[in-house]
Amino acid sequence: MLKIAVLVSGGGTNLQAIMDAIEDGRISNAKIEVVISNNQNAYALKRAADRGIKNSCISPKDFESREAFNQELLSKINSYNVDLIVLAGFLVVIPPQMIAAYKNRIINIHPSLIPSFCGTGYYGLKVHEGALLRGVKVTGATVHFVDEGTDTGPILSQKTVEVKEGDTPEILQRRVMEEAEWEILPQAIDWIANGRVTVEDGKAIVKGSVG
Repeated sequence: MLKIAVLVSGGGTNLQAIMDAIEDGRISNAKIEVVISNNQNAYALKRAADRGIKNSCISPKDFESREAFNQELLSKINSYNVDLIVLAGFLVVIPPQMIAAYKNRIINIHPSLIPSFCGTGYYGLKVHEGALLRGVKVTGATVHFVDEGTDTGPILSQKTVEVKEGDTPEILQRRVMEEAEWEILPQAIDWIANGRVTVEDGKAIVKGSVG
């Protein structure tokens, strides 16, 4: 049974997608062990509590230094003996010591087709604003492993979403979530939970996949 820690800063729509997928069987052999947020007002914490999932707030604001926060965050995650860390809208830089301790065991969902509209400064609505400003015809979402860079780790899964005339960043954000993020993030977790994913030469390989 794959034990998961979900890290989230806001409403937790991707967390909800994961919980629903576990409940309906689209994710098998996995359970959410803990949900951690840097924001005590994050609705994601209520979503977790309502499902009886352990949850905790660890905010950088409560520590004298970022190093002290990083140490506490890693210590808290370690205490749950998790196998996988899922970043589901976590707006905090992951400390290097956590990346090292959980090499190829941290995944992130990003609302674009990496390497487009990613990296420093591209988060939340800013991603979709960038896509619309550039006039792309398709966008989408990417699940990738987390390494020391920003959105630079091995790509695990991607799905395209059409950009439509009249889209606003908010409308496009919603479509990307509904048509891509909520589908490929649970799918990627299921692959990992069932031993289908390996990372070789900086690339993620899914056993039994086509292409």
